Amino acid sequence: MWRDAALVAGKDLRVEARSRVGVNQVVPFALLVLIVFAFALDSDRGTLASVGPGLFWVTVLFSGLLAIQRSFVIEADDDARDALRLSGLDGAGIFLGKAGAVAAQLAVLEVVLALGVVVLYNVHLHGAVMLLLTCLAATVGLAAAGTVYGIIAAGLRVRDTLLPLLVLPVLAPVLLAAARACEAALAGTPSEGWPWVRLLFVFATIYVTFGVVAFGPLLEEA
Repeated sequence: MWRDAALVAGKDLRVEARSRVGVNQVVPFALLVLIVFAFALDSDRGTLASVGPGLFWVTVLFSGLLAIQRSFVIEADDDARDALRLSGLDGAGIFLGKAGAVAAQLAVLEVVLALGVVVLYNVHLHGAVMLLLTCLAATVGLAAAGTVYGIIAAGLRVRDTLLPLLVLPVLAPVLLAAARACEAALAGTPSEGWPWVRLLFVFATIYVTFGVVAFGPLLEEA
């Protein structure tokens, strides 16, 4: 399973590195969203700093949808999805590979966006351990849930519009918990943030477990 996951993740990441879609489209889109919010709330810098964690994770979510859609678009050309089904790779390994590739892209995006939030929103970073654990759990949850629902929508003609409708309600708790945990870390009140971090790890575990079990049958039906 882990060997298959490494093969799939390596394939997806090489495709993205060569196409430069992430660099040329996803990252500029994410930064543009932050800049738009910065201009909209520039008259109140205190409000901008206080809502920074929420805006950060909303931007990560929207950009993550682009990365998830891209992960399955590359399988749609030349019947690549059929080749993936016939390859003999383990379904759980395919899921872990695709989710791992999405998570790696989100991690890079989060670093860029964090720098943007610090510069544009005048946010001072505190609670590095909590912030890192929050980003880890939220990234895994976003990637795992997005990959599961991505394969559900992949075989449909309206997949581009259906995927957000399917995945946004599922990821709303992750978005809320991540924003609350980051707010507590930045405010210097870690005791209020750790319950949210634990909740994030619960969601991440549930989404990963469900993906490992269900992705193979979903791929066959896609």
